[in-house]
Amino acid sequence: MINNAILFLLETTLGLLTIAFLLRFYFQLTKASFQNQFAQLIVTVTNFAVKPFRRVIPGLGKVDVSTLLLAYLTQLVLHFLAFLLKGFPIFVAGNTVWFVMLGLALIGIISLSLSIFLYAVLIQAVLSWINPHTPAAPILNSLTNPVLRVFRKYIPPAGNFDLSPLVFIIAAQLVLTTILVPLENNLLSIL
Repeated sequence: MINNAILFLLETTLGLLTIAFLLRFYFQLTKASFQNQFAQLIVTVTNFAVKPFRRVIPGLGKVDVSTLLLAYLTQLVLHFLAFLLKGFPIFVAGNTVWFVMLGLALIGIISLSLSIFLYAVLIQAVLSWINPHTPAAPILNSLTNPVLRVFRKYIPPAGNFDLSPLVFIIAAQLVLTTILVPLENNLLSIL
């Protein structure tokens, strides 16, 4: 019972931290303005780890490798601790468990990245109907525009409606449910 509570707290805390690292990475990658209050919150929350880590691992051009690696390491720690809490004999299970954990962490990063863009597109679509001039609109636009631009090349607007967000949401859900979840289950079945 107590292990389930600890596992829930770990998954929540480390999951949110991973999302914060990924948001910081994607904000920098998409050149979103950091003058927004939400972006400043993400920077403040992640500075404790990003600043020292950047001294060790510098970025590659405009790609902030250190922040992305921190997100991956956070997922790796989460899976390691989850295995320990579930009573899995990590240290005597052999090398396979380590490769499974590395794969699960990578799948976690990809899933969370897709979820970030999925919810950003969904929120942006809803806000465009309700209040298109909200303070969150510029950062959402900066974050989602590179992804939606790809879909807009192939999907013409229907009347005055841009259908690319809907197609992206369906495609992201399809990738999550048909590729990433089965891949995660296959990795777990190896153990």
